[in-house]
Amino acid sequence: MTRPLDGITVISLEHAIAAPFCTRQLADLGARVIKVERPGGGDFARAYDERVNGEASHFVWVNRSKESLTLDLKQPAALAVLQELVAGADVLVQNLAPGAAARMGLGAQVLQEKHPALIVCDISGYGEDGPYRDKKAYDLLIQSEAGFLSVTGTPDDPCKSGNSIADIAAGMYAYTGILAALMQRGKTGKGSHIDVSMLESLAEWMGYPMYYAYDGAPPPPRSAASHATIYPYGPFPASDGGTVMLGLQNEREWRAFCDKVLLRPELASDPRFDSNARRNEHREALRTLIVDTFGALSAAQVLERLDTAQIANARMNDMAGLWAHPQLQARERWRQVGSPAGDIPALLPAGRQSAFDYRMDPVPAVGQHTDAILRSLGRGDDAIAALRAAGAV
Repeated sequence: MTRPLDGITVISLEHAIAAPFCTRQLADLGARVIKVERPGGGDFARAYDERVNGEASHFVWVNRSKESLTLDLKQPAALAVLQELVAGADVLVQNLAPGAAARMGLGAQVLQEKHPALIVCDISGYGEDGPYRDKKAYDLLIQSEAGFLSVTGTPDDPCKSGNSIADIAAGMYAYTGILAALMQRGKTGKGSHIDVSMLESLAEWMGYPMYYAYDGAPPPPRSAASHATIYPYGPFPASDGGTVMLGLQNEREWRAFCDKVLLRPELASDPRFDSNARRNEHREALRTLIVDTFGALSAAQVLERLDTAQIANARMNDMAGLWAHPQLQARERWRQVGSPAGDIPALLPAGRQSAFDYRMDPVPAVGQHTDAILRSLGRGDDAIAALRAAGAV
């Protein structure tokens, strides 16, 4: 089936998560993504761990459906190969160290003078200008700078996100920015420069706590897995050791919760609990009442009562529970993709499409496609051998 980005070529000077996450999604939609890696070890994310049959968990997640080309960009012959590829590409994505691309003659202004239709997407920690432009940035550091840690965790200890949330945010905005740029180019014929920063991406996702703390107001308190300002909204233990997550959004749900879950309808009008503000103020007393009730029930029984009362709820799953989640199974969200370690399961991209199938091709080995790409540029066997002998590829 025809995919939206069939015929689009993306060259990516990428490592770690933010840029690879962006370009994998472009590949999902049919783009040809040529991933440029260092000869030898390749993207350093390949060595983060060996949890997927010897391959790294981060790497297999964000690098399927790509071609791997090894180039030592410090060597002129390798840089010449890259320049040839860029000349025929639609998009260049890079998240190298600050200033590294420009020093190699791959800055957006220089490239777009040569190739006016090219879309250049630079992903960095803080953006191409401003006082922080040269600072190194990793996911946890941006979580800290963006204030995420200040509102996440327990009252005593801030906690990082369990995934690379700043990288993911930047990758998502790079991805959507490139899609918008391709649409714009279709109207004007001209490419564009997209400057995505991890800080600005995560700061956008911090909109609620920022506005809650507007004009010097106190920020949302850290409240572990409970909602900071709505109660009851969070985890509660059941008698069998399971944990149930529930959330009340309005007074109608509060009355149903008291009547059908706690089996104590009189609590609905208790002056300590008759509005969200008062429930939040007296959350410890209310928690004691809820835990006392749930302490006589299994997690399944609690969930059954919550479902009967039409109260939003969830199990607190672990990773094994997510792998085996019945909803993902029922909606047939899993596929098998190849990798250097053999076939591995992979989730389809979020969102069913009626018009096309997502591309779900293998995760490449380091430099797996180098020879084929060089031949497509007109390099013969002798020229390729010379590049290898020089360590350029």
